[in-house]
Amino acid sequence: MPPITALLQTHNDAHQLGRALESLRPCDEILIVDHGSTDSTLRIAREYGASIRNAPLNTSINDHMAHARHEWIFCLLPSETLTESLEASLFEWKLHTRGGVADIPSGSVTVKGEGRKSGAQAVTSTRLVPKSWSLWDGPLPRQDPRSVLLQGDLLRFAPAPR
Repeated sequence: MPPITALLQTHNDAHQLGRALESLRPCDEILIVDHGSTDSTLRIAREYGASIRNAPLNTSINDHMAHARHEWIFCLLPSETLTESLEASLFEWKLHTRGGVADIPSGSVTVKGEGRKSGAQAVTSTRLVPKSWSLWDGPLPRQDPRSVLLQGDLLRFAPAPR
C-alpha cells in the first residue's frame, strides 16, 4: 500500500483545522505548512500528530514537498473535510495499488460547498499527486485532465469569522 502524506497550509485556522484533520484517517502523515499563525492552530496540529513547517506566506510549495515522508500527497485546505466515502476511496486506492507503485498520474475529487446558498456548484479538483508534482495554483495542485476521479466528496465549509 502506498502511504499518503496530507498537506495543508495554515494561517490562524484554529477554528476549522480540527474538523479537517479528523477526516484524514487514510493518510499516514500530516504535514502542516504554517504561515505565521498566532492563534492555537499549531497546538491543534500537534494534537493530531502533524509535522509542522514554518514558512513565509509566499514560499514555493515545492520547497515543502521535500519534507513529506511519502511519495503521494493529498492536498486540502483547512476549511475542507473528507466524506466517509472519500476516505473509503483513498483506502481502496491504497489497497489496490500494486507493489506500492500507483498507475495513475494523479487523483481528483469532487469539491462541494457546505453551508452556502443552495445551488452552489460542485467542482472537480486534482488533490492526490506524486511528491514530484510541480504544477500548482496557490496552495493546491493545478487541475490535471489525466487525473482519475476518486469516489466521494471533499466538503468545503465557509470560513468562520475571525
